[in-house]
Amino acid sequence: MNISEFVWHRLSEWGLKRVYGYPGDGVGGLDVALDKAKDFMEYVQVRHEEMAAFMASAHAKFTGQVGLCYATSGPGAIHLLNGLYDAKMDHVPVVALVGQQARSCLGSNYQQEVDLENLFKDVAGDFVHLASVPEQVRHLIDRAVRIAYAKRAVTCVILPNDLQLLPYKEPPVGHGMIHTGVGYVGPAKMPEEAVLRRAADVLNQGKKVAMLVGAGALQATDEVIAVAERLGAGVAKALLGKAAVPDDLPFVTGSIGFLGTKPSWDLMKGCDTLLMIGSAFPYSEFLPNPGAARGVQIDIEGGRLSLRYPMEVNIVGDSATSLRALLPMLDQKTDTAWRRQIEKGIKSWWKTLEDRAMQSAEPLNPQRVFWELSPRLPDDAIVTADSGSVANWYARDLKMRRGMKASLSGGLASLGAGTPYALAGKMAFPDRTVIACMGDGAMQMNGLNVMITIGKYWQQWSNPRLIVLVLNNRDLNQVTWEERILIGAGKTESTQSIPDFPYHKYAELIGLKGIFVDDPEKVGAAWDEALSADRPTILEAYTDPNVPPLPPHITMKDAENFMFMMRDEPELGSVLKNSAKELLAGVLPGKG
Repeated sequence: MNISEFVWHRLSEWGLKRVYGYPGDGVGGLDVALDKAKDFMEYVQVRHEEMAAFMASAHAKFTGQVGLCYATSGPGAIHLLNGLYDAKMDHVPVVALVGQQARSCLGSNYQQEVDLENLFKDVAGDFVHLASVPEQVRHLIDRAVRIAYAKRAVTCVILPNDLQLLPYKEPPVGHGMIHTGVGYVGPAKMPEEAVLRRAADVLNQGKKVAMLVGAGALQATDEVIAVAERLGAGVAKALLGKAAVPDDLPFVTGSIGFLGTKPSWDLMKGCDTLLMIGSAFPYSEFLPNPGAARGVQIDIEGGRLSLRYPMEVNIVGDSATSLRALLPMLDQKTDTAWRRQIEKGIKSWWKTLEDRAMQSAEPLNPQRVFWELSPRLPDDAIVTADSGSVANWYARDLKMRRGMKASLSGGLASLGAGTPYALAGKMAFPDRTVIACMGDGAMQMNGLNVMITIGKYWQQWSNPRLIVLVLNNRDLNQVTWEERILIGAGKTESTQSIPDFPYHKYAELIGLKGIFVDDPEKVGAAWDEALSADRPTILEAYTDPNVPPLPPHITMKDAENFMFMMRDEPELGSVLKNSAKELLAGVLPGKG
């Protein structure tokens, strides 16, 4: 084998079976070897390297395996960075292979020569190295995969294009030679019993227990439910933990934060004890005030303990293993007043959301689109969402059921991740229905690009259904509302307005299905048509940009900014009318 052939074989030995990438002369050897490796390494050709990195990140999130991407030297490598930062900030393992110019010309300011080790030093700070001799490649690949697994991090191996074509050599036995092997079993996951007993003492003394779960609890659904039942607790979910527990449980308050629910706000502000599990939720203002509640936190990464709230007991451990060990130490709560209060608030909240979704708009209320989708979601659906106002409706209006998967760009909150996430989910689980929830800004940035890739691969899938919902509101809507509420400025049309575009017709142009809806009474039928289609579909919903994504708690500062905004808001009438309808929904149901 040459070096390139060895690389793909070695990655396959590690269990990596799919790579997302784009060719180039900086990875010419890898390109040729990859074609020969098609029996054991599936290649997904993207339209842009950023999409390859996003797909690798999503692959890691949906499968729990290491995501793999590659790109050529210079501009190709640079393009990877945004998607790799998504993986880094959401703590998922991704390996990036990057080409480089020939070793002999490095340092000469050669064409496409970029200092890649320095460029990747932040995003792949746990491991980034340039291969310089054949004997080095084995241990670089092994360490890149092992460290990605162990630290749930991004790692990078840089392969000069002349090295890729050299014969592979096993490192000889001798001084200065390294002999690595394949295999990773993971860290010890069981906390010490004494720490668990301290945590149980705190939780047993609590009368009003709140739980917050994140992505680290995705594999601990049964354990979270059992502990919540034992403690009589309510369960709020960070955005990356949306699929951790089903929303049809009466004590699950839904998402938390700016995109969160009123029951989650009430849960956190009313509790006397907080149990946080597998979450790095960033916004401390949505948690109990420091000192107002006793705290217990469980996380596999010790560095994230007591980061958002001063915890009394900090537990390093796997969420499911730790909760199973903790459960026998917990007393069954007999006073049900707290739980009844939580359940009453949740029931009222779902009614409020329905009332808001049914309010009229010009021409279509975006919440109605999600409210109609929610009961129609297939049991094994994979749902992705992009950043922007679409994430508000995804977070609040979609009810997750057991067995579903859902994710988005969390810590980075990058625009344009929703469609590459959806494609990665579909490549990993081709028998499942995948739905991407997109705003038109994200669709114009990356989504149209990814639709071409979807068109390239969809006929390979056992289930052809991949639906891309586009909220066409001709506005970079989340930022518009942030400027209104956080700054007190009216919409700046020069920066916020974006072109109208016939997304459904674009789908038809590339051989897919397109559906357009602008009538609220036809939204349900549009979803039914998309969910029964024989090919991937763009469902374009022509929505009103001035339906406000109301936060769960409106501060005095928010209200003041809203008043100041009126001085220079070009769409003031529509903003005021829709805001009034949303605020009154649930108070005066059906009166909007």
